[in-house]
Amino acid sequence: MARTVAVTGATGFVGGHVVEALGRAGWRIRILARRIPKFAEVAVETVIGSLDDGPALVRLVDGANAIVHAAGLVKARSTEEFFAANAQGTANLVSAAVSAGQRPRFLLLSSLAAREPQLSDYAASKRAGEAELVRLGQGLSWTVLRPPAVYGPGDREILGFFRTLRGGLAPVPSTADARLSLIHADDLAAAVAALLESPAAIGETYEIDDGHPGGHRWDEMVETAAGQLGVRPLRIKVPRLLLTGLAGLVVVGHRLAGSRPMLTPGKVREILHPDWVCHDSRVTAVTGWRPRFALAEGFAQTIAWYRQNRWL
Repeated sequence: MARTVAVTGATGFVGGHVVEALGRAGWRIRILARRIPKFAEVAVETVIGSLDDGPALVRLVDGANAIVHAAGLVKARSTEEFFAANAQGTANLVSAAVSAGQRPRFLLLSSLAAREPQLSDYAASKRAGEAELVRLGQGLSWTVLRPPAVYGPGDREILGFFRTLRGGLAPVPSTADARLSLIHADDLAAAVAALLESPAAIGETYEIDDGHPGGHRWDEMVETAAGQLGVRPLRIKVPRLLLTGLAGLVVVGHRLAGSRPMLTPGKVREILHPDWVCHDSRVTAVTGWRPRFALAEGFAQTIAWYRQNRWL
């Protein structure tokens, strides 16, 4: 009989890749969603609900052999909204899993931002979600996975970066020495599937990336993407003061519109942080997983998908 994995965040960019990877690995998949979605490669059972819906969470985890918690907010209208989704939402799911009286594998897909919770409300809320898992999940076989920036087909966040380059401009932060790790969504999803099979990963927190030593410089990202797009954009270094001021204006505009801003003063502090490099190769050690996509190949595949789907 196929094992069942319960997945939250399945209708999101990363969650969608995770669902397809788990389907290929032979899992029977049950998801939590507000509507019934369609996946190209795998059939899923859908529990209609949300992370603040107790009865829905009970149905989601009932009989599950594993749980992958990929849901969360990356942008919010307030600190409280971040914590309600990323911390309390995690606590609600963990409590439901513990109350079910089973001992499923529980994988929390967190964020590398949780390593620096002082930088932003988002980072702090992701760290708080990890803390809730540790506090409440003593009856679970849990693992925390902290990916860096994730890109790949279907990602709308990095799409703006490619569109700006195609338009002839390459704005980059003024922190020339800053480095960051990246990972393709397919590689991240494959790592999730591998970790669910590894008893050695229980009770551990891992970072993960594309395997490039020392991460990537902003200029390297621009050069690689521009080469794949066939453009030679004008590079513009954006000073911290200008980026911070712009973020303030964005927040005011979204507050008036009642929407959620992505660029905030906290996000600026994240962008300008000098070290978003993953310093952890233990996922490979405990699972044998290795990333397939280096930066050039990953960008090429992502750009091809954008063009095929008329996003770019």
